[in-house]
Order: sequence, then structure tokens, then C-alpha cells
Amino acid sequence: MIKKVLIANRGEIALRIIRACKELNLRTVAVHSTVDSNAMHVRLANESVCIGPPSASKSYLNIAAILSAAEVSGADAIHPGYGFLSENAKFAEIVNEHGLIFIGPKSEHISEMGDKVSARTAMQKLGIPLVPGSDGAIKDLKELKKVAKEVGFPILIKAASGGGGKGMKVAERPADLEEAWNLARSEAKSGFGDDTVYLERYLANPRHIEFQLFADSYGNVVHFGERDCSLQRRHQKVLEEAPSPALKKEERDNISKIIVKAVKKLGYLGAGTFEMLYENGEFFFIEMNTRIQVEHPITEMITGFDLVKEQINVASGKKLSIKQKDINIKGHSIECRINSEDPNTFIPNAGTINNYHTPGGLGIRIDSALYSGYKVPPNYDSLISKLIVYGKNREEAILKLKIALEEYVIDGIDTTLSLHDKIIREEKFITGDYDIRWLENFLDIND
Repeated sequence: MIKKVLIANRGEIALRIIRACKELNLRTVAVHSTVDSNAMHVRLANESVCIGPPSASKSYLNIAAILSAAEVSGADAIHPGYGFLSENAKFAEIVNEHGLIFIGPKSEHISEMGDKVSARTAMQKLGIPLVPGSDGAIKDLKELKKVAKEVGFPILIKAASGGGGKGMKVAERPADLEEAWNLARSEAKSGFGDDTVYLERYLANPRHIEFQLFADSYGNVVHFGERDCSLQRRHQKVLEEAPSPALKKEERDNISKIIVKAVKKLGYLGAGTFEMLYENGEFFFIEMNTRIQVEHPITEMITGFDLVKEQINVASGKKLSIKQKDINIKGHSIECRINSEDPNTFIPNAGTINNYHTPGGLGIRIDSALYSGYKVPPNYDSLISKLIVYGKNREEAILKLKIALEEYVIDGIDTTLSLHDKIIREEKFITGDYDIRWLENFLDIND
């Protein structure tokens, strides 16, 4: 039975976990770097432990320091949030070896799904549709040329490890292969320490749609519908909505049944997300994320279930608190990722928040660790806030989002608030007629 949770993360997700723990009457331990000593998650946790200097490699990625913090604080479970060590199979394994509960999947599943090549192989065996591509890792340029010819151009060369768009290069024609091969492997090596790559057909105008799954240790699996994450820039999600404006109920039900069946066969535990490309009525598997997602709040808004509390309960050995028949998708929700970046150049910036005012009203939610006087450090990801809205339908959700964006004040640093305001007023967004290429094309036009 979990009594005290150490949160191996920072920012808004650390606060999100603290709130869930409070509702479950669990004590919390915040870990922090020296630059985060005045962060909101440190202020609101029951206890806090400094684990190192500002550099993430010496603090939030320092496994020994995190385990030491768990030992001195008496924590019996660790929640990794997202990012940092959340999909590090070795970390999950070490946590369990030290007699602690890792609030997440089994280490073997994190490892298998973390390698995109092994994930494709596993999903193919489980009956999940794949984007046509190589059967495994590409060994050399000669093999790349052979497989690319079989699959057909354009093709996408992808890093087997990591994510976030790093180590991904498109080759439009045979003449592009060598350069794309070298660049993808170089990025993969520098970003993930592994230059292994594989090949997929590059789909022309797909949507990026993901499905939220949950499984307990008793063989129960449920899905919470889908999220549309097609609005992206350089493979980074910018805005998400649920449900997808592109899917019909029959399509949602059919692919969800296939995914649930696969997760049961896999023997998975906890929260997981199947990321898919959707084009011309067909779904293709991209990857499975073995953690809570940044965009999980929109699923919570349309289903009424607290996914983080469910994570903690399942990790503590409890059965899922719901059955599939209990999950009904109602209304529409949209999330804007607010980054500390110049809205035109997208260059990250840091600084002090001089004035901070959040929007309010029915159906408005802010997940953020900001406050007036807070110094945004330059050492971490630029995501500083998530603005989430809910309406009885998509039109109402968009209207609420327009009002909320007008009300939201973050002074002292550059943010992407104005970018979101621009996006949601575009006809393509309003009609829901967009794909994963649309946002970048729109930004190019407006440069």
C-alpha cells in the first residue's frame, strides 16, 4: 500500500501529481535542483529534497540522487511524470530493486516500446496495423536503398530510440537517401546515444491520433477514446483536442477494440498511449508511450476520470476503478501548450514573471507552475503552462478558448499565447480540416 510518493519531476506535471496524491490522502516528496528551490511543486509538497545543480543530468536525471532522496524521506513509491526518467527502463528496474513502487509500466515494456524497431515488431505480432517500412533496423546505406525502393518514396528515416522529432529525416527521392541517412543517424547518436534507425513510408497528409489505454495487474484493460494531436511544428505537438473532429464513432470503436486486445496480450500495466497516423480511413501504428501524456487533461475533461489517480491506484495493486461501459465521451476539450518562446522565431527564453493572471469560468482549466515573481529557468523544457477548455460541443470549446486566451496574462517573458490565438481563428482549424502538415505550412505562409 502506497503511503508516500516521491515525484521525480518538476513544473506543472509535478503539481498535477501532488494534487492527485492529496485527494488520495498520500504524502508527497518533491525533488528539485538548486535553481528550482522556489518552484511551486516544492512549496506545495509535504517535503522536499534538493538533488543537485541546475543541469538536468546532475539532478532530474540523476538516478542515484533520486533514490537517495526516496530513502532519506521514507517514500515508498516514485512517480516519474513525463519526460526526464519516465521512459527509462533501467530507472524503473532499479526503483523496484530498491523495494520501491514505480508508478508506471513494467520495465520490460518500457524497454520494448522505447525501441521503435522492437515496438514495431511487437505490434505486428499483436495485429496492430503498421506504416509500411523495414522489418527491423537498417544496417547500412545499401540496405536502406533496397528497402526504400520496395516501400516507395517518399520515405522517413527514424531513430529507433528517443522521440520528439529528433533523428527523423525525409527522403523525397533516391538522391536524398545518403544525406538523410547520415543526418538521421548523427542526430540519433547525439540525442540518444544510439544511431540505430529504421525506415517507414512517409504518408502525405495524415492526422496524428492517439488512444489512451489503462491496464491493471488483473488483466483488465480499458480505453478512454482518442486525442487528435495533428497540430505540430517540427514533430512537436502544439495544440491537442478530444475527441478528434476527423473520426466517426465506428472508426473509433473498431481501432479501440484492436488496441485493447493487443494490450491484454502484452500483459501491460498502467497508463499507455498508442500513437497512430490516420489517413484515408486507415490507422497506422507509430509508437506506444509508456507514461502519462502531456495532453492527458483533455481526456479527463471528456470522460470525467482522473487518470493520475488511476495510475497511482493501479500501481499500488488495485483493480481499475472503472469498466469500459462506465466510460462515456461527452463534449469536447482542447489544450494549448504555452511555451516560453518567441511566438515568431520559437527561440526559448527565460526570465521573471512580472504579472500573472489566469482566465476563469466554467470549463476552463490551467495546469501550470507559474506565479507572479517566479523566475523561469533556462535549463529545462520551454513548456510553462497548459490551457485546457471544455464545452458541450467543439464550437463551444473553441469559443471558450478564444475568451480564455484573451484573458490569460503572462508578462515578463515571451510566450506562444498569441500563436494559439492566431491558430484557433483560422478557417482550417475552425472546420477541423487539418493534418500534421497544416500548421507548418500555415506558419511558413505567415512568416
